[in-house]
Amino acid sequence: MGRTRKVGPAGSFGPRYGATLRKKWARIVSTMRKPHRCPRCMTKAVKRVSVGVWRCRKCGLVFAGGAYVPYTKTGDVARRTSIPPRPR
Repeated sequence: MGRTRKVGPAGSFGPRYGATLRKKWARIVSTMRKPHRCPRCMTKAVKRVSVGVWRCRKCGLVFAGGAYVPYTKTGDVARRTSIPPRPR
């Protein structure tokens, strides 16, 4: 209901809230609903369960991530810095 090709998921708002906010919302929701890669099995099967909770439909892994995307820039930086270097 309320969805068109031009405005996408923001079509449910109709003319309310302004064009800029509707475009931002459409961009956020479209990236949230697209398939994301699972960190365990690497398939594009991760869906959002609730705010910040993501689940892989294939392997069943449940993990915490961002509110709208499973991997945030801050989380990527933290992941890189927390991995110890491999011994030689």
